[in-house]
Amino acid sequence: MSEENRTPLPGSSVAGPATDPQLDLWRELPIAQQPTWREHKDYQSSIKELGSRPPLVFAGEVDVLRERLAAAAQGKAFLLQGGDCAETFADATADKISSRVRTILQMAVVLTYGASMPVIKMGRMAGQFAKPRSSNDETRDGVTLPAFRGDIVNGFDFTPESRAHDPKRMVQAYNTSSATLNLIRAFTQGGFADLRSVHSWNSGFMANPAHSAYEQLAGEIDSAIRFMDACGADFEALKRTEFFASHEALLLDYERALTRTDSRTGLPYATSGHFLWIGERTRQLDHAHVDFLSRVRNPIGVKLGPTTDPEDVLALIDKLDPNREPGRLTFITRMGAKNIREKLPNLVEKVTASGAQVLWVTDPMHGNTVTSQNGYKTRNFEDVMDEVRGFFEVHDSLGTFPGGLHVEMTGDDVAECLGGADPIREEDFDSLYESLCDPRLNHRQSLEMAFLVSSALQSRSRNR
Repeated sequence: MSEENRTPLPGSSVAGPATDPQLDLWRELPIAQQPTWREHKDYQSSIKELGSRPPLVFAGEVDVLRERLAAAAQGKAFLLQGGDCAETFADATADKISSRVRTILQMAVVLTYGASMPVIKMGRMAGQFAKPRSSNDETRDGVTLPAFRGDIVNGFDFTPESRAHDPKRMVQAYNTSSATLNLIRAFTQGGFADLRSVHSWNSGFMANPAHSAYEQLAGEIDSAIRFMDACGADFEALKRTEFFASHEALLLDYERALTRTDSRTGLPYATSGHFLWIGERTRQLDHAHVDFLSRVRNPIGVKLGPTTDPEDVLALIDKLDPNREPGRLTFITRMGAKNIREKLPNLVEKVTASGAQVLWVTDPMHGNTVTSQNGYKTRNFEDVMDEVRGFFEVHDSLGTFPGGLHVEMTGDDVAECLGGADPIREEDFDSLYESLCDPRLNHRQSLEMAFLVSSALQSRSRNR
């Protein structure tokens, strides 16, 4: 049977980029944070190659995620979204990917017990290769070169060759994302995610006396799992888990080339990831990013910082979620610990009064970035946790649901964020700081956050 006459499988995509002309209206609008490569000799061939590749995710998977997020928006599930600030091609190894997935699964087990509800597991993985920058250029010792915008655009080394914007990197990003997703699917569907194994991994964390404060909760989880096992629970079903991929939809050249038409509905889906978000720097209502993402069927997130105008938020709802569809729109607040209790209530009140049913998620990382005395970009673990506490306090006071966590974290034992029960100190940075962009919670800090948030969720569920 010829390719053009073959009937696509349900939930799959029609071959080649979606042809709806409205998907290209963004090209006439102002656009921020884009590479300068349109005139590059490899630009057109790179776009054409991306357009010919299979989708990285499928429309049916995206629809499942939208249903899961709708449950979270209604207070029936909790979202855990975590991963690198910016993925690199070099770190797309089996060991690195498995350690990130393992840490997210460990966190999810702890959160599931505390929340007494399903936890949606989502990685900032298989596509988080681009980063917005505050300046187009970087100057060192009198030499000015383009800023590093992530591996999908240019290299980190401070040389003219490395920092040149290269569209062929989009194809490499696709290939790396495909390999990453293959591993994630193997890990989460092949027994790696067995609930009993995931919980046993936490025993190493608990063996450290620094984490003795979480011993009681860990013991309760252990008792619950042993009780389920003794009762003959179907652990075969618990050997697998859903895991979704997300990234900031920053490079619209890449997103547009990977947008496909769903064979079931004829509607366009961005198949670069299940969940895409718009950053604080690119959420202008009349700009390209909002326009493009308003036209695809994926669940969409929007980052909201401390200067957010409530009227802008209501306008974003009208643009991105005109049908008020639960699961479609997530607001990811990044206020900073000093601002969360003052700035967030007005936004939540206005959105709630409008009747929109959005999912509220906290990003406690980006609003709490400081520079250490020895010159590293860092975050204090206590500031991060204070913003999380403030997020819960605001929603508890308003009777709304604090629906999730969005964190920059790694499964490795790096030293990038200060503090924690097993504290990271500034002197650790010189040997253990690895991030090329923003500081991440390490494996132990990530689990500590999960235990702290689980306790808050547990108290909340008891008081409902």
